[in-house]
Amino acid sequence: MKHYAHITADVDQSRGGRTTAAFFDFDGTLIAGFSVLSFLRQRVLSGDMPPREAITQLAAGWEYGLKLSNFPDILAQAAASLRGISNSLLAETSEQVYTNELSGNIYPESRALVDAHFAKGHTVVIVSSATRYQVQHIAAELGIEHVLCNHLEVEDGALTGELVPPVCFGKGKLDAARSFAEDNDIDLSKSYFYTDGGEDIPLLEAVGSPRPVNADAELQSKARREGWPVQNFDSRGRPGVWDIARTGLVCGGFFGSFLAGLPGWFLNQSRRELINTAIPIWGDFGSAAAGLQVATEGEEHLWSHRPAVFIFNHQSATDALILARLLRRNFSGVVKTEMQSNPLVGTILGAVGTMFIDRGNHDQAIDALKPAVRRLKERISIAIAPEGQRSLGYKLGEFKMGAFHIAMQAGVPVIPIVIANSSDSMPKTGAIIRPARIDVKVLPPVATDDWTAATVHEHADQIRRLFLKHLNQADDEEVKLRSVK
Repeated sequence: MKHYAHITADVDQSRGGRTTAAFFDFDGTLIAGFSVLSFLRQRVLSGDMPPREAITQLAAGWEYGLKLSNFPDILAQAAASLRGISNSLLAETSEQVYTNELSGNIYPESRALVDAHFAKGHTVVIVSSATRYQVQHIAAELGIEHVLCNHLEVEDGALTGELVPPVCFGKGKLDAARSFAEDNDIDLSKSYFYTDGGEDIPLLEAVGSPRPVNADAELQSKARREGWPVQNFDSRGRPGVWDIARTGLVCGGFFGSFLAGLPGWFLNQSRRELINTAIPIWGDFGSAAAGLQVATEGEEHLWSHRPAVFIFNHQSATDALILARLLRRNFSGVVKTEMQSNPLVGTILGAVGTMFIDRGNHDQAIDALKPAVRRLKERISIAIAPEGQRSLGYKLGEFKMGAFHIAMQAGVPVIPIVIANSSDSMPKTGAIIRPARIDVKVLPPVATDDWTAATVHEHADQIRRLFLKHLNQADDEEVKLRSVK
């Protein structure tokens, strides 16, 4: 599943090998916006920073933007404000900021570039003026081992208020990259650097492939003079009017689709007919309104063996649209009971016959499987995300066993639906739908008639490995499963 081929074309055609490095700036390049603002907001909301101090920090940033002060001075001031803060508290804040905000700010285009460089065997490096607290979780999400950034001095588990020299900014980034290249046998003349800021021109001039991204005015001017290719990403950041309108149309279209199904319900007094009429209308209209281009491989497996338990990896709220478009009729969902308390979403899910499971209560969860099994015996298929919740990015979570027990008890096949990148359209932390191409692969039905309580975990693990393989998150290890004949 290759995404953003037009963005990665020159990397895909480049020479491979670890002596070529791909350096990536962080704020404005790998992620939209400025991570320091997210940290300030989190610290104020948690009570760790007085509002007055936050205003002082914001004013310092404003001065830098107006060229009234220099970045190293602002960084030193920010470090001083953290004197006495425990390292563990800042690490905890770092994880909260990543979970609540930064995880959804990764540009899908930049993610595709990182993946393309990894595919060529290049050495991928983040080089940023941010601190490790801002960068570390994004680096882990993207699989980037090497991070060159600023460090805050820590003694006895607390920050001293001092920076660890040298400062990684401007020419300091060039010095850090040169040192890294020397230590790791990197040829800068064959390497790439992606950044949005004019302050990074020294390193751009040192690499063989300078790649301005979302360039500021200074960098745009330099790129025009030098003939450097410039790319602008619009998949993250402040949503446009059309993005907001699309989201409204998707939500409104749900209720409109049920209005379209009302005549059949009145005439036949069949709730199932109402649902079967409404769901495909919403899936088709909503996908079009959202700007989702859903490319599906293996679509024939959606209809070859029904009823079935359809399992899917869950990245985004738009997965509901994708499933409505694919499964269309005679299916129901199983979701966590917390969704039932949402006055809008819970009402919608209840209206379409969704079953709710308290995943924190093992006994109740087991009892909740029984209606799902009964529904399968009534020839209504089940759609369920075995991860139990949306992931923060592309990475597949661990599988819970409910879906597999349901299929085994009902004697129906499991049909895996691998959704490659629905978070591109709307990540877990997002509220607005963006246009995106979503790649979906429906795998052949997996027979369950020889499963037992003793072997169900093994079968679930095999199926998870299939997901990993098709998501390119594991080696191409052969997985043999017995398909339905």
